[in-house]
Amino acid sequence: MSVTTAPPAPASEAPAPRRRGSRRRRVHWIAYALALPILAYESIFVLYPIVQGVQLSFTDAKLGAQQTTSVGLDNYDRLLSDPNFIKNVTTTLTYALGVVVVAVGCGLLTALLVNRKMRGRGLVRGLLMAPWAFPEIATVLIFIWVLNPTFGVVRLLTPWQDSGDGWLTSNPLAMFSIVLIATWKTFPFYSIVLLASLQNVPEQLQEAAKVDGATALQRFWHVTLPAIRPDLVLLALLAFIFAFRQFTLIWLTTGGGPGRDTETLVVAIYNTAFRFFDRSYGATLGVGSLIITLVVTLGFLAVQRRLDGRR
Repeated sequence: MSVTTAPPAPASEAPAPRRRGSRRRRVHWIAYALALPILAYESIFVLYPIVQGVQLSFTDAKLGAQQTTSVGLDNYDRLLSDPNFIKNVTTTLTYALGVVVVAVGCGLLTALLVNRKMRGRGLVRGLLMAPWAFPEIATVLIFIWVLNPTFGVVRLLTPWQDSGDGWLTSNPLAMFSIVLIATWKTFPFYSIVLLASLQNVPEQLQEAAKVDGATALQRFWHVTLPAIRPDLVLLALLAFIFAFRQFTLIWLTTGGGPGRDTETLVVAIYNTAFRFFDRSYGATLGVGSLIITLVVTLGFLAVQRRLDGRR
């Protein structure tokens, strides 16, 4: 009896490998396509003006002039020896740091109060955003009326003050006034962001600190503040940048006065380029302002990176 063996079954063909490379390329192209409008916007309205401003700072361009000539570093030599530039930088830093301390501080205090369990907390949060949502020009006009030394509300609150000494026309009240207006306008935004950060603090840490007998101040200093510190540093950076480039509020309230006591770099750039028709030196002031902003921003980011490393 013969034994026959069946032929071996053909091995099943391995499934064709998926084309992962083509899929990845497709995803990359979609990402590039989505980023293209933003890149185009930044190139046209941010990068191109910066390049043009830097080029303009090496010329003697005047407003309305048809021809310009290169002057090398003359504008930068003038910038470094200009006492008004030093005063503008000091004024800008004073105003920006004042807004950072007062506005972010008020935002943190408000966030701590609103974060507590109380009735009508949702309504309070909604009303809190009203100053932020209010138009900036309308806010400025209201404060101009409030701070009017003759018939403003401030006249009723400070009857001992001479009616000729206006808050917006005397130093140092003018600087205090624009910091006050900027704080009123911006602190709701900082309070809402910090409120969200406070709600991410683990409740277990707070309860453990209470069990250990820590007071409310100790819990804030050792539990809450370390948890929200990175967000606080980021908000301080944003507040500094917003204040550094502020123009509308300062121009409508004091115009840079009295004298030049509230003339920040942005106001000085406008005055130089469009009132004194010196485009090249106005561009040089803009380059100086950009360098200062970059230095401060890098400093803030270094602090934030160091704080993130400790977490």
